[in-house]
Amino acid sequence: MFPIKTFVSERRAANLLRQVRWCDGVYCPRCRAESVIRYGSYRVFQRYLCKNCDRTFNDQTATVFEHSAVALRKWFLAVYTYIRFNTSLRQLDVEIDVSYKTIYRRVQRFLRALDAPLPQLEGPVEIDELYVKAGLKGRERDQTSRSRGLSTRGRGTYEKDKPPVFILADRGTGERYVIPAKAADESTIRLLLADRHQESLTVYTDGFRAYEPLEEDDAFTREYVVHGDGEYVDGDVHVNTCESHGSLVRSWLSPHRGVSKDKLTPYLRAFQLRRRVYRKPGEEALKTILDATL
Repeated sequence: MFPIKTFVSERRAANLLRQVRWCDGVYCPRCRAESVIRYGSYRVFQRYLCKNCDRTFNDQTATVFEHSAVALRKWFLAVYTYIRFNTSLRQLDVEIDVSYKTIYRRVQRFLRALDAPLPQLEGPVEIDELYVKAGLKGRERDQTSRSRGLSTRGRGTYEKDKPPVFILADRGTGERYVIPAKAADESTIRLLLADRHQESLTVYTDGFRAYEPLEEDDAFTREYVVHGDGEYVDGDVHVNTCESHGSLVRSWLSPHRGVSKDKLTPYLRAFQLRRRVYRKPGEEALKTILDATL
């Protein structure tokens, strides 16, 4: 259910922030001490005093929502609809009646606070890659604006404004990981597959040559299909899960009208968060979104 009550009441929003942030107890954001007492209030937020460093703070201190004149309930609505429904920043500008620049800065701050995915692979694992057209947007200081044509077909690299994005589908755990890279080469692939539970990991790939060195390594058992020969499934061997997930990645990036390559990583982390809350009810989904950045 859509958590509408939280979006219309500032006090409810403040209570939810307090509940999520201090679920393991209140501590000082500055010195991390737990010797904290209640010390009045700041607007609708509880205020605290740290007896260790003698500093005061409130529920918003040291979060992505601090130092903002915009109501907390509006920011909750913004991040919820952004993650849940992939709402563009231009649309949020209209919905919450806040300037585009303000929304852009706050959402970028929210994205930077998201943690990187940490794959712990159990296997077998599908791995595949897609290539995103992502140049440097706008005009840089003392330089002419860069071309946004990005018409090069096929595989690319970060330097050529077409960075690869690897997708790992762990069949053992059911987890999906979306990780951008500088280039699709052997060293990158080995790094992505390094964190595994078993010494020998079964890996399903397509016929891309960068995966071929895995066959000579005892740490991996590589099985593959060759799409160029019209082969897409051979029993359990396929990368269809990765390709399906890749289509969702492209759909996620589409409404944002071309993401700059230096901001591609935060946008993909937001996509990961969206998949985490996909089938959760509204209140639980909002709590998960807030917990990811606190």
